[in-house]
Amino acid sequence: MKKGVLVFSFLLLVTNFYGQTSEKEFLKKTEEIISKIDADRPNGWYKKGMFTFLANQATFENWLAGGQSNISGSLGLNYDINYKGDSWTWDNKIIAAYGLTKIKYQEMQKSDDRLLFSSLLGKKAGGEWFYSAFLNFKTQFDSGFESGVKTSHFFSPAYFQFGPGMLWKKSDNLKINIAPATSKIILVDSRFTQNGSSFGVLQGHSSRYEFGAAVNAYYKFKLMENVVVENILNLYSNYSESPENIDIDNTINVTMKVNKYLTTNFALQTIYDDNAFPGLQIRQVIGLGVNYGF
Repeated sequence: MKKGVLVFSFLLLVTNFYGQTSEKEFLKKTEEIISKIDADRPNGWYKKGMFTFLANQATFENWLAGGQSNISGSLGLNYDINYKGDSWTWDNKIIAAYGLTKIKYQEMQKSDDRLLFSSLLGKKAGGEWFYSAFLNFKTQFDSGFESGVKTSHFFSPAYFQFGPGMLWKKSDNLKINIAPATSKIILVDSRFTQNGSSFGVLQGHSSRYEFGAAVNAYYKFKLMENVVVENILNLYSNYSESPENIDIDNTINVTMKVNKYLTTNFALQTIYDDNAFPGLQIRQVIGLGVNYGF
């Protein structure tokens, strides 16, 4: 947990350091932009999506300094379906990504594999507070291997989180949901638990249930001209087992616009879940992207 918190804190410091204005001025401008966007958008459904193709390639021929030719590519979808009313708000987000990489003389392997869905329903309580109910789901598309042994496949593992709570929402781009009565379910094919636990599911079992508290935060802002930062933070504490070991899942997506269709994309995801792995998991992706908004 401590490592995850340190990494998250460091990323926030880096983001602030590269701002072109002081922290106070930056926050003030962000607040004004968010308030204007929220005020201008009429009630009703709002849909927005972005399809991205990222590619990386390196070639070495008779290169005395050494190096291996490689090529990789990934497809991504980030889609929002939100509803705004006088007393109700309903935010839905779908994130899907799949990538492959091929290094010379090696088998092709996946470099990215995610399918996530989140839904957050809120009923006005007063000011910027809402009574809320949320559902988070995540899994993967393709099989995973470790040392040639298959360890996962589609819907195994699959994670579900849901429960009531309180939502503080400034706009679609700035919100925090606090859910002190959260249920968490992990599903795994029983073949992966025959010889031991897998993704926190005990040996011989195919599911695991936990009850705890969750905090989900979302913040999207314009760092500077043509640079947009999206931060997605999920925290969870299991009441019945080591509640001090907080599960952390933090993703930072940075999009640097080149023109209408080309961007440079950077993604950094850090996960700490001691039931699945006794350490910090890190995923980093950077590349030139071809984007299509709809």
